[in-house]
Formats: sequence, C-alpha cells, structure tokens
Amino acid sequence: MAEPSADTSATGSFVESLMETDLYSMGAFFCDQHPELVDEVVARSEAIERDGLESWAGENGTPVEEAFRTLLTGLAVRYYKALAG
Repeated sequence: MAEPSADTSATGSFVESLMETDLYSMGAFFCDQHPELVDEVVARSEAIERDGLESWAGENGTPVEEAFRTLLTGLAVRYYKALAG
C-alpha cells in the first residue's frame, strides 16, 4: 500500500483543523439535535444574507438578535455540512 503524499497529508490535516472550531461544533450539534429544521434554518440564513440583517428582521417581525442567531446557525450548518460531506 502506498503512503499518502505530502500534499494529501497536508490537506487532510488542514480539513481536520477546520473541524476543531466552534462553528463546526455548533453546526454538528444543530444537525444532530434538530435534523427536521436544517433546511429551514439554512433557507432563512440565506434570506438574511440576501436581504440584510436589519431589513430581514424588520420584514419578519423578528428581533435583530434572534435574526443574527438564525444567520449564525445557518452558516454553522452549512460549514459543518461542507466539511462533513
């Protein structure tokens, strides 16, 4: 069996380091605890990105702090899913 190349090892180490972040942990936790809400939170976070935080919050009657948590959770879920596959 051939040994992995230095590039492959470096890439693997880099990806592993990305999995040791709070954002990754937050996304993993949300996906594990609320799998039925994953699509909804991602869609809402994308809408917040598109419309802007304060604008989206105002249009949806949501406090800005709650809209920010939704945005951050959606980003964390997307980050987790991108790394976990």
